[in-house]
Amino acid sequence: MLKHLILPAIVMAMNVVHSQENSTDCSKRARYTNHNAKSNTLSLAQIAETERYDVHFYDLDLNMTNTSTALSGTVGIYGTANENLDSVLFELFSSFTISDIKLNNVSTPYSRVASAIKVPVNITTGQAFKIEVSYAGTPPTAATNPLGGSGMTNASSPSWGNQVTWSLSEPFSAFEWFPCKQSLKDKADSSAFKITVPSNCMAGSNGLLENVVDLGGTKRYEWKHRHPIDYYLISVAVARYVDYTVYANPAGAPGPVMIQNFIYDNPATLPNFQNDIDETVDFIELFADIFGPYPFDDEKYGHCMAPLSGGMEHQTMTTQGFFERTLTAHELAHQWWGDYVTCGSWADIWVNEGFASYAEYLMLENLYSAAQAANDMNSRHNNIKSQNGGSVWVADSLNENAIFSGRLVYDKGAAIVHTMRYLINDDQVFFQGLRNFLNTYAEGNAIGLDMKAEMEAASGVDLTDFFEQWYFGEGFPTYSAEYNLNGSDLYVRINHSASKPSVTPTFTNPIDIRITRNAASDTTIRLDIQSNSDLFIIPNMGNFNSLAELDYGNWIINNAGAIVANPSVSIEENGAIASDIVLYPNPTSGMFTIKNENNETFELTVFDTKGKVMIHKTISGTETVDLNHFTQGQYLVELKGDSNKITRKIIKN
Repeated sequence: MLKHLILPAIVMAMNVVHSQENSTDCSKRARYTNHNAKSNTLSLAQIAETERYDVHFYDLDLNMTNTSTALSGTVGIYGTANENLDSVLFELFSSFTISDIKLNNVSTPYSRVASAIKVPVNITTGQAFKIEVSYAGTPPTAATNPLGGSGMTNASSPSWGNQVTWSLSEPFSAFEWFPCKQSLKDKADSSAFKITVPSNCMAGSNGLLENVVDLGGTKRYEWKHRHPIDYYLISVAVARYVDYTVYANPAGAPGPVMIQNFIYDNPATLPNFQNDIDETVDFIELFADIFGPYPFDDEKYGHCMAPLSGGMEHQTMTTQGFFERTLTAHELAHQWWGDYVTCGSWADIWVNEGFASYAEYLMLENLYSAAQAANDMNSRHNNIKSQNGGSVWVADSLNENAIFSGRLVYDKGAAIVHTMRYLINDDQVFFQGLRNFLNTYAEGNAIGLDMKAEMEAASGVDLTDFFEQWYFGEGFPTYSAEYNLNGSDLYVRINHSASKPSVTPTFTNPIDIRITRNAASDTTIRLDIQSNSDLFIIPNMGNFNSLAELDYGNWIINNAGAIVANPSVSIEENGAIASDIVLYPNPTSGMFTIKNENNETFELTVFDTKGKVMIHKTISGTETVDLNHFTQGQYLVELKGDSNKITRKIIKN
């Protein structure tokens, strides 16, 4: 639950403001603490009807004020039939009064059941159509619509006193203020928004402000956005604003990118936030370097202030309650992660929120300090570990609390992106993979498994276990270690237990260990984890001092258990038939034989000293093993039977 700190109204003129709006959490996480909202009111059959056509353009022309959510006007839905149609179904909340619906400029009859509106048509496959809905009324609140009530809000800033009307439609609330089709995979090709407001107000929206028309007592703000946009990213904010515009020069942009900020018109508001707003220039230039060109560089980026506890990444113009670097970086990063490429299902909102949250870390890592970035990741890990279970993938994708879980979707989502970076183990390849993903799914939709495929293609790393354990799986490991120095060989046993073993009993990601050495610098070694208890032999450790740390660098969500010296840690000779197993020759120049007197069937695994699996197969009886293609050094040979597990060391010269 988001914590609010309410301060007296007199703080609005202070130099530093902390209030309900000044929270480092995103408001989307906090909006649904009082109810489990469901999607829209359509049945599955009705949703299927909406998929019979594609939306190409939304044309909104609304009258609004900053003093209430009441609105009136006309919205056009431009579409194309995917099949022969006898009707077009869309949504608009039931409280609105509809004065007219036109089909291709001609008034038409329609039917209406709750929020479902059906217009009879006679349209063939591929034929374009236009439906215009003229309506008026007041959008619902949570009290009048327990399943939503947050599509349009009016409130006064507790810090600055400004009264604002603003939209926030994610995930299922766009129909609460304009007629639309709520389908993630059907992005409109473009949108336009004319907003008529009192003359002392301004209205912000998506795209470019092409015109402001003085109508005498009112003004009409005319915005046009010429990029594909999902229904929930269409936005409006109305208040008494001033326009504070700065420019960035991100890589790949044809020219400077405008950052247009609609800030409360109080004399103290802009000075209070100006330095923070100006940092948006650095952030957009950084993210263009990391992720690729800013997707909407031919239009703008910007912010509209509204009294919400965080921000919402409305395409090209975020609605934001205050300005603080991690919040601003998060919402800006959504222009790539969530807007340019949008999750294909709410179950896969990691594509939006996990990467936008990780962008906060990248901003701190690149523009501030390693310590601040490390603190950011530590904080996320601690929050994740406050409970034992839960997956990043959202099983109940109609539950908005689950969709916007700060612990799982945001923090664990960011943390496993960090882990994926570690697994790939090459930043150039990792970031190229992210850019490839954005290029492949540009202006469209993608799910988590699309990310898996793209990163595997870029890196050659198999991420199957990673996704099963960390994306779809639940919990985290607690690592512990035992070690023993035998001559110059260091034997290390890494054990781990899982916090949710009924779902994910084993985590097979590698971990880095840090070893201190006498009269030498620390040594970091990456060990491949295969099971809940793994033995490793690290040669040439004659100057060993201590096994100092597990998961050095904090790449893995985990708890740290004990690290203890144990002289019994050595090669295993468990099982009654250990004496019946012979490996020869040892050392070997390439080939060696496993002599199995009892012809028992074993699962054979050959590991290198860091736990990497080199050979894995089933054997029975005597078997010859070829190490000719392997480098010189020590290897572990593990034979696992139904009741026997035998591990031997073999040396290749």
